[in-house]
Amino acid sequence: MDQKNQERIAHLERDVTDLSDVVARQEGEIGRLTYRVQMLMEREAGREADAGGSAAMADQRPPHY
Repeated sequence: MDQKNQERIAHLERDVTDLSDVVARQEGEIGRLTYRVQMLMEREAGREADAGGSAAMADQRPPHY
């Protein structure tokens, strides 16, 4: 293998590593955001129940329907 191909492979390997790091960070962030949304939905459902609402907010259709 010549020098140019070796350099190209090295750059590609670095790019793959960089992309893998980005994907791993995004996976963690998505997990945290999913958890937070779930907690907020549960909290709002509790408020709706405490207020005597007939359906949880997540189960209601938006007003534009």
